[in-house]
Amino acid sequence: MEGFQAPVALLARLFLAYIFVMEGWGKIADYAGTAAYMETNGVSAKLLPLVILTELGGGILVAAGFMTRYAAVALAGFCLLTAFLFHTDFGNLEQLINFNKNIAIAGGFLALLAFGPGAWSVDAWRKRG
Repeated sequence: MEGFQAPVALLARLFLAYIFVMEGWGKIADYAGTAAYMETNGVSAKLLPLVILTELGGGILVAAGFMTRYAAVALAGFCLLTAFLFHTDFGNLEQLINFNKNIAIAGGFLALLAFGPGAWSVDAWRKRG
């Protein structure tokens, strides 16, 4: 089973990173719409550059396995903040699903924090070098 750890860890990182890279690019593409959505939910649009940096930058770091634990902590926190700031209308099934997804994704990032990025990562390569 040990022979599968490195490729599975890479695949897990790529799966976790995917949504954040895509969402970060999406926020750049629809900057004004995203800013308006944030304001509607009581979050200052001035934070949008930080949101984009966290999603896009953190996603890229996790995918590469570089500074993985730091990126995992940042993205776990981001997921929790997103869940509690934007998805607490539990009477709305879509919001409930998004809340639950954010909690689950935060759990994935906490597993990355606990166990690291695996052997097929920049972090592991730097450790060996």
